[in-house]
Amino acid sequence: MKKKNYRRKIDKFLEIPKEVYSNNPKIVITGFDELIVENFKGILEYEEFFVRISTYIGIISINGYNLNLENMSDDDIKVTGKIESLDIERTLDEGD
Repeated sequence: MKKKNYRRKIDKFLEIPKEVYSNNPKIVITGFDELIVENFKGILEYEEFFVRISTYIGIISINGYNLNLENMSDDDIKVTGKIESLDIERTLDEGD
C-alpha cells in the first residue's frame, strides 16, 4: 500500500497525467465531428450510425451519422463523422 501512495505522490509532483500511468480512458472531443479515445480495450460494435468502445473501466457509446474509425493504434482510436451524442457507462469502480 505504501508503494502505491508513494508512486501517486511522485506522479503528482512530476505532473504526469493520470491516463499515462493508469488504464483510465481519456476522451477528447473536437466540435461535433471528431472524438479521440485513449486507453481503450476494443471495439464492441461498429455501424455507420453507432459505435461502442470498451475501456478498462466502462463502455463508451457514440451515436451519429457517417461515423468512421480512423487512426487506430493499440492505445487510441479516432471516430469521425457527425456525432450526435455520447454515452459513458461505468462497469468498474475506480477503487477496484
